[in-house]
Amino acid sequence: MSSNTGSLSSMLAGKCPQCHKGKVFKHNMWNLFKSSEVHVNCPYCGVKFEQELGFFWGAMYFSYALNVAVSVITGFSMFFFFGDPDLYVYLLVIVPLIIILTPFMLRFSRLLMMYVASSYRKYQPGIPKHP
Repeated sequence: MSSNTGSLSSMLAGKCPQCHKGKVFKHNMWNLFKSSEVHVNCPYCGVKFEQELGFFWGAMYFSYALNVAVSVITGFSMFFFFGDPDLYVYLLVIVPLIIILTPFMLRFSRLLMMYVASSYRKYQPGIPKHP
C-alpha cells in the first residue's frame, strides 16, 4: 500500500494525519449536535490538531467547494438523465441532498484542512503512543 493510499484511507476513517491511529473527532458523525467536536490533541500520538486559533475556519472553503461540486454534479446528472426538469425539481433534490450530507461534509472538510494545509500532515510511522 502506498503512502497516498494509506493517507486517503486514514483520512476517510477520521484518523490523525501524523500517526494514522488516533481518532480526530470525539463523537459519531450522526450525533448532530456534537459531530464536529475535534479532540484538542491526538489520543494516540499527542499532536495538537488546531495549529493556531481559527485553524478550522479554513475548512469552510473546503466545505463550500464540496457542496458546490455536489450541487453541480447532481444538477448536470438531472439535466442529462431526466431531460432538464423544472427549477423546483432541482431544488427539491439538491437542497435536501446538501442538508443530508452536511454532517459528512463538515467532518470531511475539517479532515481535508488537516491533511492538506497543516504542518503535521506528513505521516510518521512508528510514533510511540502518547502517555
